[in-house]
Amino acid sequence: MPTWDYSFTEQKYDADRLAKASGRDIRIKPKHAREICAVIKGIRVDQAKKFLEKVIQLEQSVPFRRHKKKVAHKHDLKQFKWYAGRYPQKAAARIYEILASAESNAEYKGLDIDLCRIIHAATHRGRIIKRYIPRAHGRSTAKFKHLSHIEIVIYEFPS
Repeated sequence: MPTWDYSFTEQKYDADRLAKASGRDIRIKPKHAREICAVIKGIRVDQAKKFLEKVIQLEQSVPFRRHKKKVAHKHDLKQFKWYAGRYPQKAAARIYEILASAESNAEYKGLDIDLCRIIHAATHRGRIIKRYIPRAHGRSTAKFKHLSHIEIVIYEFPS
């Protein structure tokens, strides 16, 4: 069994006001997870949960800043001052679960959720499950499944 470490260093922060959660080998695309994590990093936990709920219900699109080639423009991204976006529902649902886990970890430690902000939201590429579909004339088509690792750290800032 591997031991997972976080890519987050706790040296600058008080460990008593910190709560972490991670998801390993989650079946979502790393590109979608990266764009969602870039949006929710630095905002309050309740705002991030509302944002992810809107993405799941197709009411708010996620700005795609790095992976934006051939991505359609969305009208609701003017608040982010961006143009290209998508609705990654599956990735938003999985990140919502990890955020809820980090929130429950914070409650268990006795932190005030209203004062908590997301200080670290990162995703890393996981393994690729490789499968192939046989085709005519001895050829095959790849059908790969992408896995991602997601880390979320929230911190209680004093009011």
